Amino acid sequence: MSDRKIIAVVGATGAQGGGLVQAMLKDALGGFTPRAVTRNPESAKARALAERGAQVVAADIDDEASLAKALAGAHGAYFVTNFWEHFSPEKEQAQARNLAAAAKHSGVKHVIWSTLEDTRKWVPLSDARMPTLMGKYKVPHFDAKGEADAYFRDAGVPTTFLLTSFYWDNLIHFGMGPKPSGDGKLVFTLPIGEAKMPGIAAEDIGRCAYGIFRKGAATIGQTIGIAGEHLSGAQMAAALAHALGREVAYNAVTPAQYRGFGFPGAEDLGNMFQFYAEFEHDFRAARSVEGARALNPELQSFADWLAKNAARIPLS
Repeated sequence: MSDRKIIAVVGATGAQGGGLVQAMLKDALGGFTPRAVTRNPESAKARALAERGAQVVAADIDDEASLAKALAGAHGAYFVTNFWEHFSPEKEQAQARNLAAAAKHSGVKHVIWSTLEDTRKWVPLSDARMPTLMGKYKVPHFDAKGEADAYFRDAGVPTTFLLTSFYWDNLIHFGMGPKPSGDGKLVFTLPIGEAKMPGIAAEDIGRCAYGIFRKGAATIGQTIGIAGEHLSGAQMAAALAHALGREVAYNAVTPAQYRGFGFPGAEDLGNMFQFYAEFEHDFRAARSVEGARALNPELQSFADWLAKNAARIPLS
């Protein structure tokens, strides 16, 4: 067992990291051992991973020293931050800075950083087509990650930059699923017009990351974008209708209307969807379904994902 490469996984009990840990545990002959890095090693999810054979260690991504300790002896590391825990781009960037510094200190040979575009490269702050948020962002949860890419490059950390896509799991956990329209029908609301949007099952992000670790050093320095399928709002509504056995209409609101919905993060997400639609070509070109399938032969389509998860989508 001593020749197995340890991959430290930040967010191991979450969607992306959990998918990676499960992929490594499933592949007993793959030559990798997952090390789940979590704030609470005594949580039910962490204990379940330990019972299946994962190493479980405590660390806090707000604490660089604890991260360095957790990364000691690891060959690789998977890093993801969660903007939606705190809604602070500055906190997310500080966490990314800690991750990069800890990886450098620990001598990790391959990092995968789960990132997104800095949308200000397409829509400068002076561009009034979408509002500037928090004084210096267009899409805060994108821009913070994209800006943080430089921490890994500047520190000389051997990094693969993984561009993720819209989680289909948001239909379950983020309130983005179809809602009753009052006439017995369901309405699926997105502000992307007729654009097609790259989407993916969250667990497939982790499986694709495992494929990157298996490819090894050849991917270092690359930016790799993944998707399970590129679908329009109307196509998603049709797939939802088929899976749910109910009529689902696509409600193509404007980004401005979406920003006005008033829930926490509505402005950020409204700008995000506007970016998807107005820069559809660039956004889609950066996320290859074929490339994702090469990394993860079990890649799910939206219909595949719905077959397993449609019953979990809240419809109220």
